[in-house]
Amino acid sequence: MAPKARSKARHGSELSTEQEAEIKDAFDLFDTDASGVIDAKELKVALRALGFEPKKEELKKLLSRLDESSNSQGQMMLEYHEFLRIMTFKMHEKDSKEQIQRAFELIRGPSGQICFEDLKRTVNEMGAPWGHEELEEMFSYADTNGNGFVDKEEFVRIIQRY
Repeated sequence: MAPKARSKARHGSELSTEQEAEIKDAFDLFDTDASGVIDAKELKVALRALGFEPKKEELKKLLSRLDESSNSQGQMMLEYHEFLRIMTFKMHEKDSKEQIQRAFELIRGPSGQICFEDLKRTVNEMGAPWGHEELEEMFSYADTNGNGFVDKEEFVRIIQRY
């Protein structure tokens, strides 16, 4: 029987078998004594090993979600299931950003940014039922610098918010 191409992580999101293997390999690099736990301080290095560049605040946020398990020296320890949950979240977050960037590339016009007409054309092609006023409101909300265009950063920010 062939192995499953995908399996479910604890919170219901799916990873490919290859992604799960990468995550397990990264965890095992830091679990040198094969105890099934790693020092939470190693999370930043493990994230980098998997191609992420976490900021200090992001690490604090990720670690604050963990169980308060620690070893006898009071160091916060990370079990594999917790590590897998964090990495699954990060991989899906990365996929989402890539999809948003691809969407921007499809919508943007010759200027390299999105103008109102680009938005209107895309909405019409999709058959969305939004009227002219609704589109103007959406566009002006996304155009945070008021230059009449939505650049990639504005687009990503507005899409991630909703």
